[in-house]
Order: sequence, then C-alpha cells, then structure tokens
Amino acid sequence: MKLPQAKLISLDCGARLVHIHHHSVATGIFGLLVRAGSADDPDGRHGLAHLVEHTLFKGTAKRSSWHIVNRMEVIGGELNAFTTKEITAIYAISPGTGCARAIELIIDLAANSQFPDKEVEKEREVVLDEIETYRDIPAEAAFDDLEDLVFADSALGHNILGSRDSVAALTSDDCRRFVRRHYTAANSVFYYSGPQSAEKVAAQLAKAIECHNAFQDSHEATIISQPAVFNYKEQSVELPGIHQCHCILGIEAASYGSSERFADALFANIIGGPGMNSLLNLEMRERRGLVYNVESNVTNFSDTGLMTIYWGCDPDDNARCLQLKDKVMHHLLDIDAPAMERLLQRGRRQFLGQSIIAAENRENRIVAAAKHALFFNTLPQPNALAEGIAAVSAEAIRRRAEAFLSSARLEFLPAKD
Repeated sequence: MKLPQAKLISLDCGARLVHIHHHSVATGIFGLLVRAGSADDPDGRHGLAHLVEHTLFKGTAKRSSWHIVNRMEVIGGELNAFTTKEITAIYAISPGTGCARAIELIIDLAANSQFPDKEVEKEREVVLDEIETYRDIPAEAAFDDLEDLVFADSALGHNILGSRDSVAALTSDDCRRFVRRHYTAANSVFYYSGPQSAEKVAAQLAKAIECHNAFQDSHEATIISQPAVFNYKEQSVELPGIHQCHCILGIEAASYGSSERFADALFANIIGGPGMNSLLNLEMRERRGLVYNVESNVTNFSDTGLMTIYWGCDPDDNARCLQLKDKVMHHLLDIDAPAMERLLQRGRRQFLGQSIIAAENRENRIVAAAKHALFFNTLPQPNALAEGIAAVSAEAIRRRAEAFLSSARLEFLPAKD
C-alpha cells in the first residue's frame, strides 16, 4: 500500500505546517518543532532548553498546570515534549476529534507560558533527580559523555540535561528570554498526521495563532551558528557500583543535510545494526558470547555528526572485544571487490526493508518530515533514501572502517576496591 505523501503549507501569518493525511486512522498527532535545543543554551546556562521544555506545562496566562495536564487527558489523549541537542518538540496525540483542542493548547503553551517561580523551583528538582537517575544507567550515560568528550570545544559539548550547578542557577527570567528568542514562526514548524484534511488543520491553526497573537513574526530565525569541533580523545572512568565495562567508540559523521549521511547509515547497519547478522554481533556475541549487546548508531547534527559503536562486557573481555572490532574493520578494508559488492547488496536490501517498516510508524514519519522542513524549508524527496543508499560506494564503507581503527574511545570501568 502506498503511503500518503506529506504537504508543506505556509500560512499567511508566516507559520509553516507539515501535513500527512491518513484518511482511515482514528488518532491525530499534532506538534510543534522549534529549532532550539541544548546547543542553544547560553554560556553558563546549560540545561536551559530542557528546563524550558519541562516548565512550559506549568501555567499560561489562562491555564494552571492542572488544567494543562487535563486538557488532553480528559478526552483520552496525551501531551508530551522532548529536547535534543538542536530541537525542542511539543506534541499531542488524541482521538481524531481532538485536533482543534490540541492545536489551541500547544499554541497557548508556546506563546503564553508564564514560568512561575514556584513551578520552576519544583521542576528544577525534577530535573536534578533526572540527572541523578541518568547517571545510574551507564549504558545510556556513555553516549552523552562521549559527545561531551569529542565536542568539548563547541555548543554540542554539554549534556542536554545540564549539570547540577548549571540547573541550580537557572531562573524564570532565563526561561522567558529563551522562549522569546527562539519560539518564533521563522524558527518553528507545526506538524499533523491524522484524519483531518490539510485545509481544516491549517484553518484551525491559523485561528489559534490569531486568537493568541502568536507566531506572527517576520524576522529571521535565531539559529545559533557555532561550528562543531570534533576531537579524537580517549578516556577511562572508574565508576563505583557497576560490574560491566561499558565501551563506546566514536568517529565524525556527516551533517544532517550531507549526502554522505547515507553511507554513514548503511555502514552502521552493516557493522552494528539491529539484525543478528551485523558483523560485530556475529564476532562478539554469536560466535564468542562476549557481549549481550553490541550496536552502532549515527546522530546527524546541522553541521557535523557522530557515529558510535557501543558494547557492554566483562572487564576482562574488553581488550578482546577491541581486537574483534579491529578485525571487522580490517576485513572491510581487505575483502575483494566481488565480496564487498555482495556485502553492500545484502546491506542495502536489509536497510531499505527496515526503512519500509519504520515508515509505518506515523509519529516517526511526520516528525522526520517536519524536521526536514525546519532545517531546509522543503520536504524530503520520496525516493531520496533509496537513491542515496543505492549510491553508497565500497570506498565510502572502507573510509569509515579505517576511521574506526583510530577512533575516539570512552570506557566506564568498575571501580577498583
């Protein structure tokens, strides 16, 4: 079955809407993407974008936090948000009839949140607890700590949550200034996936914007442009209370808009994708039982990227795992052309099959389309992924294999008694 295509609609007020019409579904997904994340935190105010995301729900000029929470829940819907290094999202999922309610609520939150001192104080404690909880999960902390390590000299080089000290210093005024600067029409894209037509959603959105006198600015987007600096570094950290070694390796990857991102994605899938036939999984788990999980991931930012390999193992096995990683990379460097072509063909087929399955997830698909519109003011071309993956060359795969022979590395080791 052919999936419905996205539309990009520009409203008269300057706001943009990405719409995917699913005629037969029972739920609607409406959200707002703002091109502002932790990389836009001011100096000394790390964690501000994330705290803003939390405290947007704590009261507007006409709604208390209780009324905000219940606005979608009373009809069986849900309201949520997330922050990344470069984006903040606020979204609601509701029965199809709840679209207008979701639109008006999210416009109210983005335009009229008050950030009361008392509520900011309460939410600050929640974030501080989140920081501590996060540190208790080294398999997750390793990824952000590697980003901190390799991007140490740029805006990407600090944790999205901030630190205890930086979060403790944030104020209601900081939150209000951040929203005024970044939550603008030029810096945002709205999105909808569901049974309502594009014309109806656009009309409801325009009405809510007008009622709240919001997102009608005409000035340029306030994107903070600070080129990322990628540093190849190694670090070993001893942590009390852990029993495994958590090892993560990283190399610089392509930016979100680069055609090289297709080679990154295919390479990561071949060596450490979700399939049991990934090369690292075969060497480390299936043949030797050294790890429970080994994976490779790619994160693309606006002007750079990061590709990682992660595994957790017994500390005595880590040196062997590093040797096996090198073995896989040398294999990719040394295999002959026919064998490499067979590997590429198998990898392309598997990757594109996974992408077809992923496209069935409506939420992921609409957010991806909205993100593309946010960065480039266009929609992704329907065949761009298949064409990009088909064009990946053997040389591109070998370049990435060679880079992982001298990659950045971070290890979490059990503390010695």
